[in-house]
Amino acid sequence: MTFDIEQFKRRNVLVVGDLMIDEYLWGEVDRVSPEAPVQVVAVKSEEFILGGAGNVVNNLSVLGADVLTAGVIGDGENGRLLLREFERIGVDASGVIIEPGRYTTRKTRIIASGQHVLRVDRETIKDITDDTRNRLMNYIERNIKDVDVILISDYGKGLLTASLLSGVFDIANRKNKITIVDPKGMNFAKYAGASILTPNKKEASLASGISIGSEAELFAAGYRIMETSGIENLLITCGKDGMVVFEKERPPFKINTDARQVYDVSGAGDTVVSVLGLSMASGMGWVEAAEIANAAAGVVVGKVGAATVSPDELAASLENGADTGLRKHKRMEALLPILSDLRRRGQKIVLTNGCFDLLHAGHIRLFAESKKLGDVLIAAIDDDRSVAAIKGPGRPVIGEKERVSILCALDSIDYVVVFSGNGLQSLIEAIRPDILTKGGNYETGEVFGRRIVTQYGGEVVILPVLDNVSSTGIIQNIKAK
Repeated sequence: MTFDIEQFKRRNVLVVGDLMIDEYLWGEVDRVSPEAPVQVVAVKSEEFILGGAGNVVNNLSVLGADVLTAGVIGDGENGRLLLREFERIGVDASGVIIEPGRYTTRKTRIIASGQHVLRVDRETIKDITDDTRNRLMNYIERNIKDVDVILISDYGKGLLTASLLSGVFDIANRKNKITIVDPKGMNFAKYAGASILTPNKKEASLASGISIGSEAELFAAGYRIMETSGIENLLITCGKDGMVVFEKERPPFKINTDARQVYDVSGAGDTVVSVLGLSMASGMGWVEAAEIANAAAGVVVGKVGAATVSPDELAASLENGADTGLRKHKRMEALLPILSDLRRRGQKIVLTNGCFDLLHAGHIRLFAESKKLGDVLIAAIDDDRSVAAIKGPGRPVIGEKERVSILCALDSIDYVVVFSGNGLQSLIEAIRPDILTKGGNYETGEVFGRRIVTQYGGEVVILPVLDNVSSTGIIQNIKAK
């Protein structure tokens, strides 16, 4: 599918929903408690990110949209932490009401050795006060003229009462604004007046009262929700099985997703509603917008936690007819958050680098042996100007774009990144590989980047390649003939 992601940067979005903080504690387990038969987690690091409707806001911000936020928080430290996060990402939080005595939801996930061990929720679930409701409605009324779409994220924490929802839908419909709801609970009738609902399959089953075990039951659940809620456009997300679009007086339309590893589905619904809203605000038909949202969801389910999709990742996923292997090619700014995510899973990162001009058997062996040393292999290659400086006139014989394509096609390589001749040091410093490999008859001390890697506790490994095989030698033999 061809779509200009740059259009997202010209969109204004209002997010109304339950705001929360997601806390992640990362650690290791090496013993069982003497007090009880439970694991002891030695915490190594912690992270606080926006959760709930805040993750919708974060997704929109990453994709370049201008975001207004309407919601409620408490007057404690969690609320202040949430506001600081909004300030950090440059989001207008003037519509966030502080309600004294309310506890801002905070979900703590403990992850040890790459495994999700425990989740602890601290929250108060109660309806907002009439004063908070009135202040939110005044804020929405004042700002709705400036927004292209309204996204409503319901996590069942008491913000989105039937009264507030009715007021939002009434204003939006009078101003001809699209409203997209990520719903919660069993009573979807309270969303009557919304443009689109986006439940997942489990939510659709609960709301319809139909156990979904087949396509026919899925379709029946969709029809019942539309009938009981009065909604004319429904999108049921089905995880690795894609999505199903329901429209009034039309048969359901299935959207399949790319086959890929599903690591964590938390936050996928937030990504769907964010990208669906931005796409529709950018002029896409709603079925086409759903296809774009499906591609975005396919990216985030391969990440840990309430993740986001970057413009580069979404563009690569949407590229029509492209070799899926080319998704391995990453710019540094896109690669670094991926590596952060991989390390949270406990994955070991291996880096090798070179010109890789005219790939030969020695290179293939280098990649295969490097991959055996860890979980993820990154191949960093010199750009064309750097190769020419290193190898001399007439090099490279294979251009940078073609070399990237060839390396992306190799199963042993997980990611490919291109650097200029003087950029290798900063690349190694940024990636911080657990293992840096080099092929050939090097001494460890001769390997560029050795000092950087060993200073932070990494390892440099020299891997032998086939004797008397080199790109330069092959090229000279060809010229001699």
